[in-house]
Amino acid sequence: MEGCWRGTLATLVILATLAASGPSYQIIEGPKNATVLVGGEARFNCTVSQGWKLIMWSLNNTVVLSVTPKEPIITNDRFTSASYNEGDDFISEMIIHDVQFRDAGRIKCSLQSSDREGSAFLSVQVVGKLTIPNNSLVVPEDEPCNMTCHAVGWTPLPALSWEIGVPVRHSSYYSVPDPDNLQSAVSILTLTPQGNGSLTCVATMKGLQDPESVTVNLTVLPSPLGDGGEPGASLPTWAIVLLAVSFSLLLILIIVLIIIFCCCCVSGREKKESDYQNEIRKSANVKTGKETFETKLKSGNENYGYSSDEPKTTGEWRATASPPPKPYEPSVPERHSSGQPHQGPDHRQSSSASRPHVTFYMASPKKVRTVTLV
Repeated sequence: MEGCWRGTLATLVILATLAASGPSYQIIEGPKNATVLVGGEARFNCTVSQGWKLIMWSLNNTVVLSVTPKEPIITNDRFTSASYNEGDDFISEMIIHDVQFRDAGRIKCSLQSSDREGSAFLSVQVVGKLTIPNNSLVVPEDEPCNMTCHAVGWTPLPALSWEIGVPVRHSSYYSVPDPDNLQSAVSILTLTPQGNGSLTCVATMKGLQDPESVTVNLTVLPSPLGDGGEPGASLPTWAIVLLAVSFSLLLILIIVLIIIFCCCCVSGREKKESDYQNEIRKSANVKTGKETFETKLKSGNENYGYSSDEPKTTGEWRATASPPPKPYEPSVPERHSSGQPHQGPDHRQSSSASRPHVTFYMASPKKVRTVTLV
């Protein structure tokens, strides 16, 4: 503090001493704008003509450095001076060491007892952090994927770009400010990788001589399609058409086989039903025949000695002519009970005699009919 007051007092004394003399000097060229990083060094030059008595440097309207023809008056160690002669002109240089973000503002060079002044603007930039969420990424081959790069704490926001060190089918990126943090930016890279490699996010600013960057390794997993290339384009057009036709024919063949199978099933079912109906008919016929046979046994026996009534020829008549036949007495078989033993002839005769027996004698020698009632 004491040094500051002493510097200010010295400046006032010099101004008062030089006030009587008329100005015969002027500023030929003032300082120029500069952009530096926080912690860096800023330099400003001011060229004046011969005859000057005092040069004053101010930052944001505050004098931080004074220069006399003999020596500079330094009030802050961060602000120093250098001087050069260029012909008849004098060049005064102010150097700001370890620039802070608060140093940004207007720099002014002025002469004592002169209306002219030169000014410039100091821009201070802040380099923040540059990050990619994952240091090593694993992605499938020929599948689109996104990479994100964050620039946090930068002033002003840097320009973000990407250096792609992998074979890709397509790539694009865009950068936008982070809506949640005005001192941050986000860059999103979209690419379709085809092999392993590295990706680098690069941040550049005007006062940044060496761009900031961050690199990640990218590992690409083989595609399930193999080395066929892009999905949907692994086969030529003629092969795709051939496959489509083959599948269509296969579908038609399957439909035809299904129809044939259904027809065979229906035919087999109808055949089974027909066989079942035939069996039923056979069973019914057998039963009917059995009933007819039993009915015949109950009603009587057929006389196999009966001859047809049709007229015979003369030859037949002569061949068959014979004396009048004797009465025919057919014998009827006996019915034996399972519980009775076989009996002799006498019993058979008595059985026959017990039944009514009728014999018809026809007048004509043509035929004889015998009827036995049972």
